Amino acid sequence: MAEDLLQDTFIKAVNVIKGGRYNEEGKFLPWLSRIAHNLAIDHFRSCKRHPEVVLEDGSRLFDSMHFVEESFETIQLRQDTKSRLRTLIKGLPKEQKDVLIMRHYLQMSFQEIADRTGVSINTALGRMRYALINLRKRMSQNNNAYDKNIYPTRPDEAPVPRNLSRGNEGD
Repeated sequence: MAEDLLQDTFIKAVNVIKGGRYNEEGKFLPWLSRIAHNLAIDHFRSCKRHPEVVLEDGSRLFDSMHFVEESFETIQLRQDTKSRLRTLIKGLPKEQKDVLIMRHYLQMSFQEIADRTGVSINTALGRMRYALINLRKRMSQNNNAYDKNIYPTRPDEAPVPRNLSRGNEGD
């Protein structure tokens, strides 16, 4: 709370100075202190009007976000998405699937994954990379691709064909 009041004090002071409304009478510190004092009083007044009840576990009693129930549609969409994702993950090669599950669901670091699977950390990173590439391919094949409005394709992107088995062709 003190940090918030300090920040609000300086924001208010900077806005007044930038707006040209500050009188330079050599009383800058008392003026700044008065702003802080007034903001503190305003804060305590608002707390009296809207008391906050905090339970033993630290949660707020009247936190309205906890009272809002999710709609049936939201719950159903989440379940459908998870189901489709599980199906796509099951279709990955075993090594890629294992790394993906350990990383995203078990929250393991790549070093822990490498130790558990007995491979180098670079191999674990590579398997994760290919797992994500394969998931993206399968999602786009099934029209489950991510929202194009959120992740638009860049106009400067162009696929670069790579065929490493034929020397310099395609580079």
